[in-house]
Amino acid sequence: MADLTHTIDRRRAREAFDSYVAAYDATNPRIALKVEHTLRVAELCERIAREAGFTPAGVDLAWLCGLLHDIGRFEQLRRWDTFSDAASTSHAALGVEVLFGAEGNGSTTDAPGIIHRFIDPNDELEEVIRAAVGFHSDYRLPEDLDVRTHAICDVVRDADKLDILRVASTDTVETVLNANEDELLASAVSPAIEDAFFEHRTAHYSERVTPVDYLVNLACFAFELVYPASLEIADEQEYIYRALERPFGITRPFENKATAQLINRMDGHLRAWVDERLC
Repeated sequence: MADLTHTIDRRRAREAFDSYVAAYDATNPRIALKVEHTLRVAELCERIAREAGFTPAGVDLAWLCGLLHDIGRFEQLRRWDTFSDAASTSHAALGVEVLFGAEGNGSTTDAPGIIHRFIDPNDELEEVIRAAVGFHSDYRLPEDLDVRTHAICDVVRDADKLDILRVASTDTVETVLNANEDELLASAVSPAIEDAFFEHRTAHYSERVTPVDYLVNLACFAFELVYPASLEIADEQEYIYRALERPFGITRPFENKATAQLINRMDGHLRAWVDERLC
């Protein structure tokens, strides 16, 4: 990151973000949830980048990419009334469209991009931001990214995972999973998800079938956090463990005995894995 010298005006960027989201219904709890998530991801990006030794300019860029990573969520909710990409469109691709315009993104609209509300025209910065926003929710990053862009993308993806874990611990099962508590506690872990967990990888969305599959995959986030600071934050906040032991603040045990036994085994395995890497 040493060759990045461009200055980012954080006040300008934050004001531009606030102005953009003001056009959406602030009384809608789903809008409020995404605003809070966005701001927390930006803060986490800053901390991870700083502890990873990024230059001040690199830290600022990581913060800005965190601020912009979910910009497509607001328009996704307005157009389709859902945060489900499967039921609408890729929110990451929509974020690129919002920032850089519709051309080349498969859209029939000709809306101009808003990226220059956040920064002055700068091809170098814009390409990094485009990648960080466009790839932040992909299962895997493209292999041909340059080192700096890859580093920023990894920061954003780590920060996003960390705050998704917070949401799953503090929000409701209905909001996050579109299921109720009884359905979650009665569900079973799919074999593919069990395999992913013990192979220490996140599962592809197509492998997730049941409500509890989503929770196990959240725990799998720990295995793919790139930066040491990210794993330290996950352990410090404990949300990584709550995904398995107290999801959504639920205190009732899993009604499916096989699920309860497997989740207990996974919890012990995860804690031991994290402890070993933080020693």
